[in-house]
Amino acid sequence: MKTLKDVKIGQSATVVKLHGEGATKRRIMDMGITKGTELLVRKVAPLGDPMELNVRGYELSVRKADAEMIEVL
Repeated sequence: MKTLKDVKIGQSATVVKLHGEGATKRRIMDMGITKGTELLVRKVAPLGDPMELNVRGYELSVRKADAEMIEVL
């Protein structure tokens, strides 16, 4: 299983499944990250947390813990 955390800078990926449950999963979905969404990793902070993504035409920062819950292709 490949997660968003494994995607390198400059690469894009498509969301396959969201893991987690309850409020955490809902928060990720509210940010626009849903099944089938294409994500582009723009930057990663020096210590790896957070990651900056392009999602649906806007920039979004995601924590590493949340990135591990997003399965990508």
